[in-house]
Amino acid sequence: MDADCRALVAGRIRQRGPITVAEYIDLALYAPGVGYYARAAKRSGRTGDFFTSVDTGPTFGALLAARFAAYWRELGGGAEGPARVDLVEAAAGNGRLTRDILDAAARRDPAFYAAIAAHLVERSAEARAAHPGVLASHLPRLASSGGEVPADIEGVLFANELLDAFPVHLVEMGEAGLREIYVDLEADRLVDRPGPPSSPALAEYLAAAGVTLAAGARAEINLEAVRWLASAAARLRRGFLVLIDYGYEAAELYSEARARGTLAAYHRHLVDAPGAEAGPPWLADPGGRDLTSHVDFTSVRRAAERAGLETVAIVPQTRFLLDILEASPLVAELSAPDRLADRLALKTLLLPGGLGSTHTVMVFAKR
Repeated sequence: MDADCRALVAGRIRQRGPITVAEYIDLALYAPGVGYYARAAKRSGRTGDFFTSVDTGPTFGALLAARFAAYWRELGGGAEGPARVDLVEAAAGNGRLTRDILDAAARRDPAFYAAIAAHLVERSAEARAAHPGVLASHLPRLASSGGEVPADIEGVLFANELLDAFPVHLVEMGEAGLREIYVDLEADRLVDRPGPPSSPALAEYLAAAGVTLAAGARAEINLEAVRWLASAAARLRRGFLVLIDYGYEAAELYSEARARGTLAAYHRHLVDAPGAEAGPPWLADPGGRDLTSHVDFTSVRRAAERAGLETVAIVPQTRFLLDILEASPLVAELSAPDRLADRLALKTLLLPGGLGSTHTVMVFAKR
């Protein structure tokens, strides 16, 4: 257990009283110096706690580079079009995905590469410190590295597994109506307790999604995702927003099949089982585990459209990547006999049971 993070959480509760699960997650993941993401530049991969499409190798970035180049040309880029295109990666980690995109663009599409102004957005100072080294061969293309999405974007704003890592509120349908779950102290032990909703926005969110929770059901509400979509749309002057994540439409996410919610703690690629302490496993080790929950695609789409974006596609990652392969010469290159690593990466990215079937790509546009 990360004692420093646990002490921070306990101190916050002693000072202010019970805290929402959203505030607890924010501390557990992002508190400077002690939060899970704040203490390391990289958490994923086979030796980490979870595995993402980026961890398959540079193939994923090469596929995105081909699609983003097509977006650039759709926006008028090319011989007579805009000489600059913003590529903004939110939740960029140490910058590996943007590096892979730039590597591929430099090799296969010099005109597109020369137009790129890359922006890495990352909350963790530890990860941001790694950006110059990871992108050492592309420093002329690196326009910024910071904690906030740039204010004026013309190009592509993209994120791989951003929304699932936002702090969520946890609610429960009680006999007298909607209740919110709080994190409290019992002696020195962290426990979850129901209480009144911290904001009317929680019930409004469910109503807008057309959701009625069954009696006793628990569910996560990602108000931060809705806020982020509104802010991102305001900053995207023209271009595309591409979000890759795992989740469901609201009717499925909030169904009886997930009546206990989806909030989970991951360590070494496994969902934590309850430990010796009573209570949910996501309370057992603040700062020492990745905390995540599935994304409500219905509310994401509604937030994007309400903010003035057009929904272009919401498709499984497999379909999105196959469309790229069908529209480019990459399939022949990546399938060559001497490209075993690329073929294995494509298998993980595309085939049922891999990342292609568990992840969804949401594409929105402001033209």
